[in-house]
Amino acid sequence: MNQTLTKTIGNLINFISYPLPNYAAKQAVKIFSTPRKGKLNIEETNYLKTASQETIIYEDVAIKTYSWSGTKSTILLVHGWESNAFRWKDLIEILKIEDYNIIALDAPAHGNSGSKIFNAVLYSECINMVIKQFKPSIVIGHSIGGTASALAINNHKLSPDKLILLGAPSNFDEVIDNYVKIMGYNKRVIKAINEYYLKYFGYYPEFYTVENFIKHITAEGLIIHDKKDRIISYKDALHISKHYKNSKLIKTVGFGHGLKNDVVYNHILQFLND
Repeated sequence: MNQTLTKTIGNLINFISYPLPNYAAKQAVKIFSTPRKGKLNIEETNYLKTASQETIIYEDVAIKTYSWSGTKSTILLVHGWESNAFRWKDLIEILKIEDYNIIALDAPAHGNSGSKIFNAVLYSECINMVIKQFKPSIVIGHSIGGTASALAINNHKLSPDKLILLGAPSNFDEVIDNYVKIMGYNKRVIKAINEYYLKYFGYYPEFYTVENFIKHITAEGLIIHDKKDRIISYKDALHISKHYKNSKLIKTVGFGHGLKNDVVYNHILQFLND
């Protein structure tokens, strides 16, 4: 979304917030929760056809999963915003050589999964369903997929042996704050958004902070974050590391938010094989 369009939409929602604050909040949350990218193209579709596919239903959302069989531990791969299971292709090929049993999923409103709306709480519930179905001993999550995985593990008292967080945000409210700043929403819209989250999710956005959902996780953790990540600040990794006691933090430089690099994959393999 270009800056001119963003400013226009933000001003329109600000205008609507005076007579109709709840409606303005609903539209603001809808924009925030609707991915513009993440659907599969032909190349991605053809690659994912090499996997065994299964659909898991959470409430009315169909979640597509992909499996590559192996004799070693089961690993679940959880992608982030405006992505899909294909983003793991390079790591999947490495893990296949190592003979791991690999599971990946498409998030709600991404890839081949259902729903038009995505949010981290919904994603965490879908991840919970996938973990209960496939029982992975290792979970690897990128960006909001990592944080949603931690939320699922904490809320449902799941017990994987290892959890790897790649470029993960430590607080959902900071993600929302960034969105609010980009759109230029006024205080009435911000207040209405907070009330909307309380009504539909039971908590204000600031509840979803690392202190509240990671300190009780017992899985051995690995946090990898790039110092020059322009999407999620490296400070988030420091925040997670501070509260995730059974974890170690690896800082990279120059790999960006995607962290698609052999150096990162080698760190992951070393952690898996320890």
